Amino acid sequence: MELVIIGIIIVVVVVFIAMTIKIVPQQRVGVVERLGKFHRLLTPGLNILIPVIDQVRVYHDLRIQQANVPPQTVITKDNVQVQIDTIIFYQVVGPEEATYGISDYVYGVRNISTATMRQIIGKLELDETLSGREKISSDIRLALDEATEKWGVRIERVEVIDIKPPLDIQEAMDKQMKAERSKRAIVLEAEAAKQDMILRAEGDKQSKILKAEGDKEARIRQAEGLGQAQELEALGQAKAIEAVAMAEKARIAMIASAGLDEKVLAYQSFEALTDISKGPANKIFLPTSAVETLGSLGAIAEVFKASKEGK
Repeated sequence: MELVIIGIIIVVVVVFIAMTIKIVPQQRVGVVERLGKFHRLLTPGLNILIPVIDQVRVYHDLRIQQANVPPQTVITKDNVQVQIDTIIFYQVVGPEEATYGISDYVYGVRNISTATMRQIIGKLELDETLSGREKISSDIRLALDEATEKWGVRIERVEVIDIKPPLDIQEAMDKQMKAERSKRAIVLEAEAAKQDMILRAEGDKQSKILKAEGDKEARIRQAEGLGQAQELEALGQAKAIEAVAMAEKARIAMIASAGLDEKVLAYQSFEALTDISKGPANKIFLPTSAVETLGSLGAIAEVFKASKEGK
């Protein structure tokens, strides 16, 4: 009997301690009610409660959560049924409002998302729906933000995962896509052939231009070389003539400085004629003026005659 009483006391003590001490993990928070009325929040760590009087109504996870919205069949503006899958990322930022503002905020978020999606898709045609995922996600998020603000829930992101049109529409879209791809391939091949021809023509043009420029440069250099050679040759001839003239000038100056007059020069000329007369020719023809000159020279003429008789 005593053991039973001791056991009951131990159980009561354990239960009392369990109801008194609450350890809350990180990123979680508890809503405490005292006698059925909101009292305070349990923060991460050790918390002390008054047993029986204080009770934890609910714990909230403060991390970002995700809620999958079941696939919804909606009708577009051009009466095409499409099936849309979405996912919503949210975070509890007001545990008290999330507890007392709505009975199930996840369910509420899904319902608002579905209703908003139907309204948005009903204003769009099929092509706009297929290409407007970002706009659809943005519009759903704005609608959810307005509704969930008073629930203590913040919508982080809304993603449209998939948009599935009817099977016949998908087949038609596949055919259209294949036709578009074939068209693009043909256009790209034509563009490639065009670019190839243009590049080849450009290359041939550049080659001819470079060859013509090379020939032109060669002819210019050849003409410049020939001109320079002629210039150097003329310069050499001029210098040679100048040297000859200077030598003749020096010789004349030396003759003048030696006192040689016209008679001496005439005498030298006749000496030259004497040498000529010793050659194989048996006759020498002299101009009349030369004979007169010989006559005027007198002794020189005699010498000349003696030389001829001796011959």
